[in-house]
Amino acid sequence: MIHETIEEFAAALPSMRAVMGLDLGTKTIGVAVSDPFLSVSTPLETVKRTKFTADANALMAIITHRSIGGIVLGLPRNMDGSEGPRAQSTRAFARNFARLIDLPIGYWDERLSTVAAERALLEADTSRKRRSEVIDHVAAGYILQGVLDRLGHLKRAGA
Repeated sequence: MIHETIEEFAAALPSMRAVMGLDLGTKTIGVAVSDPFLSVSTPLETVKRTKFTADANALMAIITHRSIGGIVLGLPRNMDGSEGPRAQSTRAFARNFARLIDLPIGYWDERLSTVAAERALLEADTSRKRRSEVIDHVAAGYILQGVLDRLGHLKRAGA
């Protein structure tokens, strides 16, 4: 089921299960996963996109292997907060994927995640070639960490 707010997503999450964060690009999907305590995001891998069925199968293999309890997709809004073609493509992917899995799916505003990931890789003196190989799953890690930080805040506020 797709949840528009992170609060709805949080309420639907099973306890002690990891969450997967996705950075959907046109050519790749960056994947990051959390620990079961929802405290730390770890960039995992980049899936090369081909067609939806193959992409979904690759993601479902990760979901099964890692016992994922929920999925967050970075929603690429425009800087003014509006949604353009990339955001609509992300929403379409979520709708199609939701038909295949019975897990909560949420969105996270990812406007600056790739910029932050690029900056971190530059500061780590990562080569241009290596940056291009890892940027997508590092960006997914930033998206997922933002979600985890928000979930932690909600949990503390409700406790």
